[in-house]
Amino acid sequence: MRRVFITGTAGFIGFHLARLLLSQGWQVAGYDGMTDYYDVRLKRDRHAILRGLSGFSATEAMLEDVPALDAAMDAFRPEVVIHLAAQAGVRYSLENPRSYVQSNVVGTFNVIEAARRLGVDHLMIASTSSVYGANEAMPFRETDKADGPLTIYAATKKAGEAMGHSYAHLWNLPTTMFRFFTVYGPWGRPDMALFKFTDAILEGRPIDIYNHGEMWRDFTYVGDLVEAIRLLIDAPPPRPGAALPVVPGDNLSKDAPYRIVNIGNSDRIRLLDFVEVLEEVLGRKAIRNMMPMQKGDVPATWADATLLQALTGYRPQTALRQGVQAFAEWHRDYYRA
Repeated sequence: MRRVFITGTAGFIGFHLARLLLSQGWQVAGYDGMTDYYDVRLKRDRHAILRGLSGFSATEAMLEDVPALDAAMDAFRPEVVIHLAAQAGVRYSLENPRSYVQSNVVGTFNVIEAARRLGVDHLMIASTSSVYGANEAMPFRETDKADGPLTIYAATKKAGEAMGHSYAHLWNLPTTMFRFFTVYGPWGRPDMALFKFTDAILEGRPIDIYNHGEMWRDFTYVGDLVEAIRLLIDAPPPRPGAALPVVPGDNLSKDAPYRIVNIGNSDRIRLLDFVEVLEEVLGRKAIRNMMPMQKGDVPATWADATLLQALTGYRPQTALRQGVQAFAEWHRDYYRA
């Protein structure tokens, strides 16, 4: 029975990934700090569902707590480590930048060091499309320069990529960094646009639409995202010198068993069109408060998912309306709205 250690299992993506792997017979050890960045009840309810499934165990502690993290990983002895836990949110990074350095730099280093010490088969770390900064060439490719982060959130995630590469090189540790685009779906985070817009529309409150709606995002359904991560588990970067076929578009490091993979829907959706789909699904019109571009935001994101497909034979494909409908149904059920 395969064993995976996942950080952030009470979070949005970690919950969905753990549930998928448990359904496939994996042993999953979760690790989550239960921070109050958003409603902890949502996190506890996610963990309660996982605790009801065979093969799941969890530790509640912070990534910065090295003794707790090491003890949890030593006791479980994972084959694979998937590091999803992070201080999330681009806009909150303007208010509390220190929390991003603690969680996303110090915490990520602690996970990488523990994975190195245990000699895991594959270390996988979540990064973000925000590292592409203000790049104008689209779709974003993994080989594009990503040296101009516009927020401390993006900067800390880029630091995680750099640390991952250095450890992959120094310790021959197969490491995959995956860059998420705009993820949405049931059990989502309350600070994300879909959740905030839904709450406001149902309660008759205005929604803030930045850059007057002239923004484009590569919306990726969470079920597609975790399926892609699952398939990437079995595509670890080969160690230097390994005789393997060349993968078209690969960015495999020449110095280390390390690569970066975009996970996105490969489709740009305009923010105003996104709002209209949500209005149709909810059967209500939004009160639109048109706003200028917010500091740190970018006008567009768009993933080139060619490498993901080459490595796994898979690419995200859930249509926006289908995914928004699934979220709305969950939201109505969870909040009895």
